[in-house]
Amino acid sequence: MALGLPSVLPNPQPAIGELIRERQPTFSFEFFPPKTEAGEKLLWQAIRELESLRPSFVSITYGAGGTTRDTTVAVTERIATDTTLLPMAHLTAVDHSVAELRHVIGRLAGVGVRNVLAVRGDPPGNPGGEWIRHPEGVDYAEDLVRLVRDAGDFSVGVAAFPYKHPRSPDVASDTAQFVRKCRAGAEFAITQMFFDADDYLRLRDRVAAAGCDTPILAGVMPVTQIRTIERSVQLSGAPFPSALAARFERVADDPEAVRRLGVEQASEMCRRLLDEGVPGIHFITLNRSTATREVWQNLKAGARV
Repeated sequence: MALGLPSVLPNPQPAIGELIRERQPTFSFEFFPPKTEAGEKLLWQAIRELESLRPSFVSITYGAGGTTRDTTVAVTERIATDTTLLPMAHLTAVDHSVAELRHVIGRLAGVGVRNVLAVRGDPPGNPGGEWIRHPEGVDYAEDLVRLVRDAGDFSVGVAAFPYKHPRSPDVASDTAQFVRKCRAGAEFAITQMFFDADDYLRLRDRVAAAGCDTPILAGVMPVTQIRTIERSVQLSGAPFPSALAARFERVADDPEAVRRLGVEQASEMCRRLLDEGVPGIHFITLNRSTATREVWQNLKAGARV
């Protein structure tokens, strides 16, 4: 086998790609590696509080340029060994040689992690800056997908963009690039966050029209602060819906009202997505559990979970 990795991962975990196809809809949570002791405490508090909801899996992001590489692997390993949760590690190609990427993949395999979200990633320090490939690295997410799949028995996911990737010239080319990632070996996808269910549905329809049936999970983050709206383009690659922005503007001077509206809007959007047959919802938590749990409870009250 390639890379000298074991043909069978130690204590192999369920493959998320199979899980999504068998147990729709799935519900999952996303965390990011902490950079401080206080941040680590907040992360593990959120993990423990959300663990009781029995999510299908959880994901751990990967800092730009590999800045949180070691922490990502460490957190993923601890989740795998110290909790009942199924972890998925993010992996980006930014500033990494193929040898370095293989090393990270090997570390993940060494702790029994077989689920990876492969994304090319943004340039460190400036998400909108020029993409520069590492001289010994890879150019595209599809190359990274192949690298992970060739390394062993991994289930690989990729990113999807309901609007389009900021670097894509148009929706058609963005759709074609997504399909290439899937045909390179991706078993599922998770969208960048969005705030209008129609954006997700249009993405699903155009991918299906291109002959691709890869399940696409909806990435959802409740708006709990006005600054989230202000950073929408950077966070999601799409403008924040104007009609929804107007609703938030009416309560902008009341932080608690902003938060309530954010939970309400996310709950409404998730209900519609579930009605439309979304294969899963992936909650972006920002390492906090309260708003996510409220949305979850709202869906449960409506018999959606």
